[in-house]
Amino acid sequence: MEKDWFLQIDYLKSVDSTQIFLKNRLQKKQVSPPYAVVANIQTQGVGSRENSWVGYEGNLFLSFALSLDALPKDLKLESASIYFAYILKETLVKFGSRVVLKWPNDFYIDDQKIGGMITNIVADSLVCGVGINLAASDGEFGILDIIISKENVLDKFFKNLEKKFSWKQIFSKYKLEFYCNKSFYTYNNNHKILLSKCTLESDGSIINNGERIYSLR
Repeated sequence: MEKDWFLQIDYLKSVDSTQIFLKNRLQKKQVSPPYAVVANIQTQGVGSRENSWVGYEGNLFLSFALSLDALPKDLKLESASIYFAYILKETLVKFGSRVVLKWPNDFYIDDQKIGGMITNIVADSLVCGVGINLAASDGEFGILDIIISKENVLDKFFKNLEKKFSWKQIFSKYKLEFYCNKSFYTYNNNHKILLSKCTLESDGSIINNGERIYSLR
């Protein structure tokens, strides 16, 4: 992750999905990493387990692509969503939020989900798609507990990424906060798993009943 690697940022008024938009442009070789896409409105956002993520104006809709060669050498790709989501979580906390990161990629305020992150591999790039309710939700989900512009969030988040944290640095902090997951659950092959019964491993995986599970997001 080189200095000023996010000079290419594409700002869109509206898009079906920043993630789909960016993946298509990468596949067609119309852009190359490092590259980011930000939209004011997202009409067909992609959530966890292929669920939709409703987008309202004022919320954060972001996707960015990094070369696989630019990622931390000690980062296991299956745990990339944890790595980047935790950096964004820390960014929001610095602004005063109480947001927590639920394994492996969801942002929560208390018991309400306010957003999430999904990662995909496209050719030699890692694509991260982010959606966070900064200003509005449909009632099913929550809203960030502080008032902040997406411009401020993006500026600080990108600057934090430029610091090139290692996986070890990020994981050491996330591990201390894993207890926040005790009331949450996740899914593995459509089976519901209580995170309170899981142990977190140093590579970002969890162990449940002797089975090692990696993030598939």
